[in-house]
Amino acid sequence: MNDRRNIWALVAVALATFMTYLDNNIINVAIPVIERDLHLTTSGMEWIVSSYILTFAGLMLVGGRLADLFGRRRLFLIGLGVFTLASLAAGLSGDVGTLIASRAVQGVGAALLTPTTLAIISATFTDKRERNVAVGIWGAVGALALAAGPLLGGLLSEHVAWEWIFFINVPLGLITAGIAVWAIDESRDPVTRKLDLSGLLSSTIALSALTYALIEGISRGWTSTPIVAAFLVAAAAGAAFVSIERTATDPMVDLAPFRDRVFTGAIVSLMLWAFGLFGIYFFTSLYLQGVLGFSPTRAGVTFVPMALFMAVAAASSEGVARRFGAHRSVTFGMALMGTAIASLALLGADAGAMDLMPSFVAIGIGGGLTIPLTATVLGVMPADQAGVASGVFNTSRELAGLLGITIIGVILSSREDSLIASGHTPVDAYLGGYRFGLVIAGLLVVAGAVAAWAALRKAEDEPLLNEDVLISV
Repeated sequence: MNDRRNIWALVAVALATFMTYLDNNIINVAIPVIERDLHLTTSGMEWIVSSYILTFAGLMLVGGRLADLFGRRRLFLIGLGVFTLASLAAGLSGDVGTLIASRAVQGVGAALLTPTTLAIISATFTDKRERNVAVGIWGAVGALALAAGPLLGGLLSEHVAWEWIFFINVPLGLITAGIAVWAIDESRDPVTRKLDLSGLLSSTIALSALTYALIEGISRGWTSTPIVAAFLVAAAAGAAFVSIERTATDPMVDLAPFRDRVFTGAIVSLMLWAFGLFGIYFFTSLYLQGVLGFSPTRAGVTFVPMALFMAVAAASSEGVARRFGAHRSVTFGMALMGTAIASLALLGADAGAMDLMPSFVAIGIGGGLTIPLTATVLGVMPADQAGVASGVFNTSRELAGLLGITIIGVILSSREDSLIASGHTPVDAYLGGYRFGLVIAGLLVVAGAVAAWAALRKAEDEPLLNEDVLISV
């Protein structure tokens, strides 16, 4: 890495990655403060988090295609600009509708920005060894954002104002843009491909309708006309999306890799991992502050060991996988994570921070050990399908995180309403719903361990087809 501009290009990419990853979880600890300030309902809280993930996941594959078509540097700057301006709008929001809309636009910016980061690294660092170092730094920054998000969210919402969890992106965005304009060279895919607008439209409708039905079903009633209609629209649009992708010349999602049992099993495993992690992050923040009485700062600090142990385990995961086999290490990691999530249900309203630590540390270690899942599966995919596989992995992870928040929210709210109707206090009712959601999430992650064992055991019996793949974890 002797080229000074290359190093600064990596700095720009790393800062952009930090910003988009940070916004996945910085809001979780601040949600109770925002709830009190804007008088939010449970569905309102879920929409503030889910609107970002919805547009981020739904448009990420399109963002990658646009970058290849119009230039990665150009789309990097456009996505960065959209994300920064939307962050400013979110901080200035005075009502829940404006905040949700701003979060959704943030997701659009992140969807345009994120796919360009690894592509820029690949184009900038042509030497394999330098590129691997750059990718390692990029991954470490993502882990740092995971650790910093809850801590910054707690500190800013308690000691400054919750609006600053969004305003913090504005100076970061301006600094990143200044570096990127000078340091990043333009690059694009030499093969011109068409945009799959029909696939984009049908997938967006399906995801939006499903999210609406899951979040609003509790308050409106599961058999009410709007909710039933939303489920029917989601099913019809989802079926249309699959049909379109099967026949499209340049599909948004190439369905061919799903015929491979290894790939499909790994996608299922990854989605169950993200389902458990994203959902528990969100609702555990509410538990820490609403039930245990933690301040936002203390709640943020409580999450830090989980993220740090996850980063350490992730850094060690390749060595562990080489020694014991990826199918063993990933399966163990997911089983540990699922068990630890469910074990939190043993705690009550009198738990302290140290009571949480064994489960939090185990969740972090287990989550970090799953990193070889992506590398192993992409290694058995043909080289010309590696980009598709990586894109589907990223999108699947974000979609599963969205479903984790919404579905666990449905489970929690249904159980909570039932307990309140039977005479329990609001705190006891929330705790009962939270515990039930923990058990369900833990069981699903353990089911993902079974899928990982089946997929990776078969993958390790097959020869590697693609040893030089840039992957996005």
